[in-house]
Amino acid sequence: MKEKTDKLITLLGLGIAVVCTILAIVFAMNNGGVKELSAVKANGLFDATYWILVCFVVVSIAAIIFFLVVKLAKRFKEEPGYLKKFLLLVGIVVVVLVVSYLLSKGNDVTLALMEKNNITESTSKLIGACCWVVYILVIGAAVSILYTEVAKLIKKK
Repeated sequence: MKEKTDKLITLLGLGIAVVCTILAIVFAMNNGGVKELSAVKANGLFDATYWILVCFVVVSIAAIIFFLVVKLAKRFKEEPGYLKKFLLLVGIVVVVLVVSYLLSKGNDVTLALMEKNNITESTSKLIGACCWVVYILVIGAAVSILYTEVAKLIKKK
């Protein structure tokens, strides 16, 4: 029964993904992708498509979070040491976020671009922090991949 439920949930998720993709394509097209309708009707279709897409994305994110929490709770119950590993991982992510925010200068964007787009210095600092997070995580992933491959080569010899 569990396998059927998992398969049903997977198919439902794939269905939502396909519908979201189709709606995103329609949303990205000019006038909702319908040129022969009047401007009012096309804008109404555009708005409806946008909000349906937003609803599907919210439902998808809620489902991801729900199943993540359920799976984590189950894992915490089955493996007592897993909570310690999980909290260590969360701590590392928080440290990366804090270090990234501290490394960000807040002037990553030119002053003209900031004025043109109404970007404040704090927004620019958050954008810079996000860039630093990506840099740190990519470098960390590359280093861990290299370490794993080198360790495999050393063990073979």
